[in-house]
Amino acid sequence: MSARDLSVLLGIILIIVMLVIPLPGWLLSFLILVNITLALLVILVSMNMDDVLQFAVFPTLLLLMTLFRLGLNVSTTRSILSEAQAGQVIETFGTFVIGGNALVGFVVFVILVIIQFLVITKGAERVSEVAARFTLDAMPGKQMSIDADLNAGMINEHQAKERRDKVEQEADFYGAMDGASKFVKGDAIAGIIIVLMNIIFGLIIGMVQMGLGFQEAIDTYMRLTVGDGLVSQIPALLLSTATGIVVTRVASKGNLGNDVTDQLLRFPKLLYVAGGAIFLLGLTPIPFSLTLMISSFLIFGGFWLSRESSEPEIEEPEEDDATESEQMRSPDNVVDLISMDPIEFEFGYALIPIADANQGGDLLDRIVMIRRQLAIELGIVIPVVRIRDNIQLNPNEYRLKIKGNEVATGELLLDHYLAMTPGDDDEEIEGIETVEPAFGLPAKWVTEDMKDEAELTGYTVVDPPSVVSTHITEIIKRYSHELLGRQETQKLIDHLKESYPILVEEVTPEPLHVGDVQKVLAKLLRENVSVKNLPVIFETLADFAKMTNDTDLLGEYARQSLAVQITNQYKKEDGTIKVVTISGQVEKLIADHVQQTEHGSFLALDPEKQQMITQRIAQLAEQLSLQEETAIVLCSPAIRMYVKQLLDRFLPQVVVLSYNEIDPSVEVQSVGVVNME
Repeated sequence: MSARDLSVLLGIILIIVMLVIPLPGWLLSFLILVNITLALLVILVSMNMDDVLQFAVFPTLLLLMTLFRLGLNVSTTRSILSEAQAGQVIETFGTFVIGGNALVGFVVFVILVIIQFLVITKGAERVSEVAARFTLDAMPGKQMSIDADLNAGMINEHQAKERRDKVEQEADFYGAMDGASKFVKGDAIAGIIIVLMNIIFGLIIGMVQMGLGFQEAIDTYMRLTVGDGLVSQIPALLLSTATGIVVTRVASKGNLGNDVTDQLLRFPKLLYVAGGAIFLLGLTPIPFSLTLMISSFLIFGGFWLSRESSEPEIEEPEEDDATESEQMRSPDNVVDLISMDPIEFEFGYALIPIADANQGGDLLDRIVMIRRQLAIELGIVIPVVRIRDNIQLNPNEYRLKIKGNEVATGELLLDHYLAMTPGDDDEEIEGIETVEPAFGLPAKWVTEDMKDEAELTGYTVVDPPSVVSTHITEIIKRYSHELLGRQETQKLIDHLKESYPILVEEVTPEPLHVGDVQKVLAKLLRENVSVKNLPVIFETLADFAKMTNDTDLLGEYARQSLAVQITNQYKKEDGTIKVVTISGQVEKLIADHVQQTEHGSFLALDPEKQQMITQRIAQLAEQLSLQEETAIVLCSPAIRMYVKQLLDRFLPQVVVLSYNEIDPSVEVQSVGVVNME
């Protein structure tokens, strides 16, 4: 335990001791001076801090110092009532204030107590309550603002975490200050009660037990009581003032001294007005010499400040401008210009309300939820989506770019709703014919008056923000394999290494490099297979990477290890999977035309036969789509990836599974066979 920690513990123990054991006068005097010193130090720190979190320990310190002061009150009261003395410090304070008149000294002390209790303490308590309430109420808005800046790319994940922590710490601080201010108020009330008890019981003890006369008892106990009250109330007054300073500080770049002087003397001409007003007061019975001195000081100060502000200065670029100028001259500035955002969402000016929070737009919040949802579903961290308006687009148009390439466009009508047809179009539902952008379903843009009628007819009706959110989600899913690069893969590996260090060391950097792992994961994502179960994938790579470094084969092995996950992805509620199987003749044909090269293997099949196989699968897939079933082709593990390569160009939506990727507990129902006839 360090010396600092030990000193704090000993201080708390000393407070408890003061409540029980009588202390000698010299020790009481020492502790009283320590109390005054600590209170003075606290108010100086509160005046010179730039941010309230720089003094985050203040609520706890306030409680400890209040307890320390109350302990001193108990000890000094015991000494005053039992020995009619409480140390040289209290004696000095009492004699100095009372002078030759005990009543006048007591009145001065009462005024000090009233100022402490009714003005500063109650004011600080009220400000603490309001600050705590407003801080807690503003906390959700601040968190949303941080998420918005994060999505807009203005800050990174680390900066966002720091800002969130600061918001939480500020809320905790002001909440603690609200509670600590109650101790200050209670301390002020206790101080008043202790003073009254010292006077009343001091007179009784002095006159009854010690045989003093009334005047002598008054002089003795009044002097000690006032001195005790002063040495107690002065630190309390300083702490109450420090509390008020801390909770009334607003956001600024400097301390209290800088803020007061900079802002109070910001307009030098106003000092002329104040000086003239004071000078006119000298024409009244008020002493003219005093008003002349003050007005002269104000007018001279205004003249000096005005001249200082009007002196020609060599114009120097501001810090931000200088920094920007240096960046423009820097060779690295050209490199910054060629940087590219992984995901960009652009929209026309008519769609600004969906992104502007001041107009009720919640697109930023929706994208935050999209990134969270896809992280859970896919197992990768989706990059920040850069959102911007583009005047080159049509007013109602939007487009999505992946790594600078346009991958999707759409059009929204903000004053309409998108109604997707249930199958048979109802002519009574009037609207603007369109196509749902995410899945290509026929739909209509209907007005709000037609919305309820469309829902009753069976249409699925969604608002424009939901339309664009769904579209963004599906596009990011479709291109997730392109968003996963080596850098992102390394982050996934580092995250896995925290829990499975031995497993990671067995796979990378030998026998597989980061690029090899990235290719395997991208292959899985390309076919909509989540890589969230990264330990299982790495277990597979550890088993098979020593036998082959072909990432296509390793991807197939990984798929087989994820058989239960893939099966659950496509099986129906009744536990069955409807599939289209490939005949043995077609499987043999495909297997015989697989060519192995040093760069991997590929399918070299006659174009006519390719077309026949593709057309047959397309016919069966269309039949399944009419039954609202997912088109799934089932084949042997040896040819699965070649069948997928064959279908990718013409039927990318068709799912291709191998027998090893089906959970044995699931019933497989064949609804058609792909053959060459």
